[in-house]
Amino acid sequence: MKRKKTAIITAILLIAVSAGIYFYYGFLFKEARNIESEAPDYEITAVKLLDDYNSNPKKADSLYLNKTIEITGVVTKQTDSVNTVEGNVFCLFNQKIKAELVNTKVTVKGKCIGYDELFQEVKLDQCTLINKQIK
Repeated sequence: MKRKKTAIITAILLIAVSAGIYFYYGFLFKEARNIESEAPDYEITAVKLLDDYNSNPKKADSLYLNKTIEITGVVTKQTDSVNTVEGNVFCLFNQKIKAELVNTKVTVKGKCIGYDELFQEVKLDQCTLINKQIK
């Protein structure tokens, strides 16, 4: 009887450990998305994106959050790997942008990571410059 209990407890522990390993590697460490190669879910202007978030943040989150979107607008501020489009769309690029893009109309593709209410900015991550049209 004691052997049977030991066998059952050992089997339960093995199943629990296996489930833990599966969860740890299967769900927590998913392969990162390659936003650059994904087709955009939405193609909109930066002004429209800002208007959507300013008018109804919950609805905008349901549409854009964690989606690949392509925005078009004028770059208003630029640092090494960050461009701000239309004043309030914060675009974080994977690499440093060498070209001077301030006051240039651009199309940027990235993953929407939400709205920052403190700075009143929509934030995009893993951005790629699709094209630039000089004014």
